[in-house]
Amino acid sequence: MEDFLRYVAGEEAGTLSDERLDALVARWPWFLAARIVRAWRAGTDDPLSAVGAPGRLPSSLWLRRVDARALREVTAEDRIERFLLQGDHRIVAQPGEVEEEIRTEAELDEEDDVVSEELAEIYVAQGLRAEAADIYRKLSLRNPEKSVYFAELIRKMEEQKL
Repeated sequence: MEDFLRYVAGEEAGTLSDERLDALVARWPWFLAARIVRAWRAGTDDPLSAVGAPGRLPSSLWLRRVDARALREVTAEDRIERFLLQGDHRIVAQPGEVEEEIRTEAELDEEDDVVSEELAEIYVAQGLRAEAADIYRKLSLRNPEKSVYFAELIRKMEEQKL
């Protein structure tokens, strides 16, 4: 027992042979620390220690080593997260700069609910090309995937006008 205590205390770290450890476990079978160290050295589980202490957490000897340097390393995601958590980050115009609002969506009023390709075609048939072009522009904003098509229609109308 004294050999094992010196071993655990670090006085003779690494000097306790496997045979000596087996002898300690054989002499004091209830001593879980000796069983855990023996199982750890052998790379196996000790079934008696699992039965003897079923509610006990697994030994820290079985945990994988952690790279402390990797834990201290700050990743790009960490920097972004830290920046966002620091506070209100708004882009504000400098004194003297023109404060212009950037629009990401089309601004449509109540009249714009009645826009359709058919209405634009009716305007073209009536010779109201400016109104038809406005309808096509609004449709282009509502349907960005067809914006090239509407731009082509507007260009054709302008060519016919000349």
